[in-house]
Amino acid sequence: MKKYFLIYFLFLTLTFSFAQTATYWQQQVDYKMDVTMDVQNNQYKGIQKLIYKNNSHDTLRKVFFHLYNNAFQPGSEMDARVQSISDPDRRMVNKIKVEGKDVKESRIAKLKPNEIGYLNISNFKQDGRIASAKTIGTILEVTLAKPLLPHSKTTFTLNFDGQVPLQIRRSGRNNVEGVEFSMSQWYPKIAEFDFEGWHADPYIAREFYGVWGNFDVNITMDKAYVLGGTGYLQNPNEIGHGYQEANVTVKQSSDAKTLTWHFKAPNVHDFTWAADKNYLHDIVQVPDGATLHFLYKNNPKIIANWKKAEFETIKLMTFYNRIVGKYPYKQYSIIQGGDGGMEYAMCTLILGEGTYDGLIGVIAHEMGHSWFQHLLASNESKHGWMDEGFTSFIEDLGMNEIAEKKVSNPHEGSYSGYYFMVDSGKEQPQTTHSDRYDLNQVYSITSYSKGDIFLSQLGYLIGKDNLMKTLKRYFADFKFKHPTPNDIKRTAERVSGANLDWYLTDWTQTTNTIDYGVKDVLENGNNTTITLERIGRMPMPIDLTVEYTDGTKQAFYIPLRMMSFEKENPDPETKRTILKDWAWAYSTYEFSLSKQINSIKKITIDPSGLMADVKQDNNSYPPVAKK
Repeated sequence: MKKYFLIYFLFLTLTFSFAQTATYWQQQVDYKMDVTMDVQNNQYKGIQKLIYKNNSHDTLRKVFFHLYNNAFQPGSEMDARVQSISDPDRRMVNKIKVEGKDVKESRIAKLKPNEIGYLNISNFKQDGRIASAKTIGTILEVTLAKPLLPHSKTTFTLNFDGQVPLQIRRSGRNNVEGVEFSMSQWYPKIAEFDFEGWHADPYIAREFYGVWGNFDVNITMDKAYVLGGTGYLQNPNEIGHGYQEANVTVKQSSDAKTLTWHFKAPNVHDFTWAADKNYLHDIVQVPDGATLHFLYKNNPKIIANWKKAEFETIKLMTFYNRIVGKYPYKQYSIIQGGDGGMEYAMCTLILGEGTYDGLIGVIAHEMGHSWFQHLLASNESKHGWMDEGFTSFIEDLGMNEIAEKKVSNPHEGSYSGYYFMVDSGKEQPQTTHSDRYDLNQVYSITSYSKGDIFLSQLGYLIGKDNLMKTLKRYFADFKFKHPTPNDIKRTAERVSGANLDWYLTDWTQTTNTIDYGVKDVLENGNNTTITLERIGRMPMPIDLTVEYTDGTKQAFYIPLRMMSFEKENPDPETKRTILKDWAWAYSTYEFSLSKQINSIKKITIDPSGLMADVKQDNNSYPPVAKK
């Protein structure tokens, strides 16, 4: 009987798993591009062949492409946003004096014709037939020559010519540290179509979302340049510049003025590269892992920092591999370029002239995005907290791991940022589209800090061990896919057995806050009655510690009724009592201690500090004096 039950159970499990997989679909694309760069006028021409597979259940009559370069033109939507928002990105404005007052002027608005970015498309064909294509700002809208049926594929071919803008935001030429070309979001990139429909968002401020596929890219340019970026170099013996294997003769023609760099990148949703005549190139190996490439300017002031960072980066990647899942590509590159730090497929572009702590901190964050965005490719525009916040979470853990002095809560800075935002009264829900926050500061705190807290506080809810198991399972189940907020929630539920829909709703879809307090502590004969109160709208289970005057300590746990869950004791060295659960509808909760009040030294709600209670001066007894 047991044997047949086991077989039946396995059948149900496999059927459930197959059903989940069978209902999930995503589009697939393969790019073939040949690009020639004219470094004298900062322009390039290319031919693109794109094989697009429609794995959806819809018949597509239109497709959309992103033309990101077009954002860097006076009057663009990005320019308009820089001029209208009250706290524009400081990298995108110049400070000028107008009638004696400091005024922020859009750098995009001042670009000259030879400084703007553009990407022009011509000769667009579908399976050899002309298709109607029109450019609307940063979007190319294509009416197909023939409808693309479900579960079928088609081939698009097109010509493009572009101009690299002065470096203002992420992509561009001649950045503040003198890197000549930072080529991110530089090619016609097909927009994502998923279960929600097309995501043809104009490039206004930030964040990207792309289709998984394979890239085969040839880049021809002046042979004096060194390139690095996405993918594996296919012709190292023809290129040199440190890429060639030991004892391999570089086969360059003595009179050749250009070189063609041939890269292939398997199963990515982006392709980025950078080029400079004065790059140094170091290669180090992660034990049982990827090869790390470091490309940075031959500047004596920064070389020591970059060399030191190489070994810390090995530690960080080893740590991320252990806590999330193994980085699946054979290569990752850290490249000096861009305007701060930005993640791309198999690489990052970062500034490199700051302090060592700043350098390694940016590397820790941007490399962390290889897991949370370039392997777990959530829609950044709609759910920025899933990539920025989750990356910040593992960055905090990673930096604490390599620090000489460890801290008990490495996410403390995120909590402080979140409390500041709540106090400001300007918070918006995490469901706000990334381009439509009233303030850049609110976007940043909401995505980075509050997103970080989503995971650290999840550890408070289900326990640290369950949280780390959740991360690993989430990665295993959704790598190379486009997970949604529900996917991380359901993963945590499967791992822990807790009901967590309320948590996803309150934390990400509202601005409800957590606020619990010790309302009363009253003597009742030989006992003491403690009354707690819920002041904020958002419910939570409660960890509470009572310290006695004799030096002993006792822990209490009040489960949240709607969770249907009891977590393991987070501090096994302290005896814990599990009390009856607390339902949200009751604003107060009462329990008794078999101790007299004069034997109580202190009562503390959430001694770990992992519950994001926005008013902590009422979290203890005796109450903390207000500042």
